[in-house]
This record gives sequence, structure tokens and C-alpha cells, in this order.
Amino acid sequence: MNLKQELQQLNNKLDKSRRKLEAAKQREDKPIIMQFERDIAALTKKIAKTKGQQTFQTSQKGKEVKGLAFKRVLTKAEQADMGKLKKSVRGLVVVHPMTALGREMGIKEVTGFAPKQF
Repeated sequence: MNLKQELQQLNNKLDKSRRKLEAAKQREDKPIIMQFERDIAALTKKIAKTKGQQTFQTSQKGKEVKGLAFKRVLTKAEQADMGKLKKSVRGLVVVHPMTALGREMGIKEVTGFAPKQF
């Protein structure tokens, strides 16, 4: 399972536990309240760890892509026919500014990174 799916499942479990905690508080059920508070604390800790792993992976990918020898902004025509461009350039990595990787790298336009000039 990838980190995105794991993070989604953890957030769903956290939401469910919070709802059950509220119901237990309304019933004033002390043992159940304590159990859900422990569960929420554990899930929050696990979510933070998973987000840290996700950030680490993104930054590693960014370093790898920045390490490629050549980069340039892609024209609208190249963006329109991305399949043709990727077939013609070996090892091309296209980074969009709205993706996590694009935000991490701080790019403003769709940019192509490749081992040699294209």
C-alpha cells in the first residue's frame, strides 16, 4: 500500500474514533472515553509519521530530478502532445507546478528534466 492510501485510511480511522469519542462523552462512559482518547493520540502520531515519510520521499524525488543534466520549460505544443515528446526524449521527467513535486521544487511552469538536451 502506498503512503497516500495509508494516510487516507488513518485519517478515516481518526475521524471514526473522534465521532465515537463524542458519543461516549454524551453517555459519560469513562472507560470508553479513555480508550478512544488513547486511540486518537496513537493515530495522530502515526499520521504525523506517515506525512513525514511522504515529505521525505517527495524531497528525495526532487533531488533526483534536479540532478538531471538538462531542464527547460515546455511549450504549449509540447504539452499538448506529451506522448510524442516522451517517446522522442529518453529519460524525460515532466514536472507540473501544481503537483507535490512541483511545489517542493518551487517551479512556476510545466518543466521537463532530462539527462541530455532536448
